[in-house]
Amino acid sequence: MNIAIYGAGGFGKEVACLINRINANGGDWHLIGFFDDSKPVGMPVSSYGTVIGGMDMLAEYSEPLAIAIAINDNKTVRRIRESISNPNITFPNLIDPSLFLVDENTFKMGEGNIIQNDCMISCDVTIGDFNLINDHVVVGHDNVIGDFNGLMPAAHLSGGITIGDNNLLGVASVVLQGMVIGNGVTLGANSVLMTQPRDNATYLGVPARRFDF
Repeated sequence: MNIAIYGAGGFGKEVACLINRINANGGDWHLIGFFDDSKPVGMPVSSYGTVIGGMDMLAEYSEPLAIAIAINDNKTVRRIRESISNPNITFPNLIDPSLFLVDENTFKMGEGNIIQNDCMISCDVTIGDFNLINDHVVVGHDNVIGDFNGLMPAAHLSGGITIGDNNLLGVASVVLQGMVIGNGVTLGANSVLMTQPRDNATYLGVPARRFDF
């Protein structure tokens, strides 16, 4: 099936590499190019293709097309998704072949998720829509993850964690078992969350404490 990447930046290139890895392991995606409203049509995106248009073109696209939203900002991903109403557009899950899935029978996932290389997901895990799970992330047992969250490289979630929507867990951050994270929480790089966070707040340090900018 034809697929395009929305976002022609560095993360867009990484998603193109992910698609190539999937194809090398039996996938059948045909990458036709990139959509980006801030880049000129025809601009090359390394060796992976060119920018073929923006949101206006996508709104009028007349054939079935899968879209991967490759924007490393969960609020922007939500805005882009809510702007796309074309019924010809679908949002597949792109999962690196290296994923270690402990129990596929108890794993549930929505649409539009991107899971990068060398991640581990344990048993009885539920993941919603349009989450980015970056390199080397560990998701423990009985975790429930909502929509539009970003788990940056090497983030580690212990067991029994519930995460809402629009949260960002920084590089090498850790969430201890049983934590409930609501919405709009940012956990800084290398931070360890040990207590219940407030919505729309930033937490830094070991143990992580609320930080007001």
